[in-house]
Amino acid sequence: MASNAPVGKPTDMSSPRLPKVAGIDSTVPAPPHTVAPLPGVPSAAPPSDAALPPGVLIQDRLASWVSDLTTLHELTERLIKTDSLDGALREMLGAGAALVGARRGMAVLEPADGLGPTSTIGLGLAHADLGTIETVPRGSGSYGRLLDGLPEADPPGAGLPEADPPGAGLPGNGPTAPRRPARVPEPIAIRDVRTEEGLDPRHREVAARLGYAASYALPLATEEAGRLGAAVWLYDEPAEPDERRRHLIGLYGRFATEHLARLLQVERARARVATVAEELLPSRLPRVPGVRLAVRHLTGPQGGGDWYDALPLPEGALGLAVGSVSGTGPSALAAMGRLRASLRAYAVMEGEDPVAVLSDLELLLRLTEPARSATALFAYAEPAQRRIVLAGAGHAPPLVVGDHRTEFVETSLSAPLGMLTCWEAPSVELSPAPGETVLLYTDGLLRRTGDATDRAFARLHAAASSVPRADRSDPGAVADHVLRTLLPGGLDPAVEGEDVVLLAARFE
Repeated sequence: MASNAPVGKPTDMSSPRLPKVAGIDSTVPAPPHTVAPLPGVPSAAPPSDAALPPGVLIQDRLASWVSDLTTLHELTERLIKTDSLDGALREMLGAGAALVGARRGMAVLEPADGLGPTSTIGLGLAHADLGTIETVPRGSGSYGRLLDGLPEADPPGAGLPEADPPGAGLPGNGPTAPRRPARVPEPIAIRDVRTEEGLDPRHREVAARLGYAASYALPLATEEAGRLGAAVWLYDEPAEPDERRRHLIGLYGRFATEHLARLLQVERARARVATVAEELLPSRLPRVPGVRLAVRHLTGPQGGGDWYDALPLPEGALGLAVGSVSGTGPSALAAMGRLRASLRAYAVMEGEDPVAVLSDLELLLRLTEPARSATALFAYAEPAQRRIVLAGAGHAPPLVVGDHRTEFVETSLSAPLGMLTCWEAPSVELSPAPGETVLLYTDGLLRRTGDATDRAFARLHAAASSVPRADRSDPGAVADHVLRTLLPGGLDPAVEGEDVVLLAARFE
């Protein structure tokens, strides 16, 4: 009886040993026509006729699987550390290029629901190169076919609820028809752009100009998240990923799509909050003779309760206000809108007395929102006389900036609105000289510096003192200089914290 011959080692298991991943040899080498993959990423194995005992074969196969899982774990760990759509797309492009053995690529974010946002990110491609690729008709480009849907992979109606029979869901007519999840298009591999059938001539022209000969496009889509976009990697020579590489990039792509879907929801929520906040604040500042106004409003990811206002009053007067409501998010925005609207009404009725305006506002806040507190500063300005009367409730003092002085306005200490049974504090009067600018700001400007309160006040004073003389005639330039000096990196939208409001009034 003939003895059984030893089983030959599968082609995807036999490979020369490359750098290890977590102590396990990689088994998927990079194709010779592309650059080496990222460190720690496995590559495909060349065929071999070597025969191994069954035990060694199983052990090698298990080691290969563990190596693949380790690699995917490391790549997904790096991906989940990204907290922005652009950052996640760039990380996904780099990791995907290593997994498929390519050198360049691009990712297009274009959610199927049409609600945006949209963006295009390149890897090893300049902005002009991305524009050149976008000149290829979408029906010919692989990523465009994925974004628009492939008839053979995504038939009309796929992903939409199937039609219910007449009367379905009504009493006695039984349950509604089952819903069908969205179908995910298959990846598209173009092994050789020069010989591929059905390609638009423009596609071949662009490939020759940019120097790529093949591509592999992956849909950024899952049945749950739907289609968010597509990624395409470009090869320098004719090639396509083997089955093992396709499997790895498929697993990674599904995880990346779910992560992008979460970031997309966060980005849309932030955009909605920012839109609501902007709608609750003045769309433009009024023009009043004798004074020029400018404002800068920076908001965090959740949206805070900082606000400002500039209200024309009878007889050429002007009401200026800044304030902050406790809390963040939609509830704080709603409270801010109510508080600002109330202050405008009180300013029209008794604006000449800022103490009365804030007293009425405190009573309203205590009666209608007893669990909330707020700081506020209201100033009644008469630009023609360059006279300002102001009162503050737990708010930082204004800062006067001019050619001959930079000093804080001395105001009395008082509690925020809603903290005491009856609020009242004396008002302060000041007369800015011609050409001086009065800065009203919220506490977020000081707290965003990360310094202690006294140190933050000193930095604000130094920033205002260092405004170039050529910029002091423009209140917007004064505000920009102060913000650049105090917050040189700007307001990081990913960092939780208070909003920043800076209102500048320059008196002629």
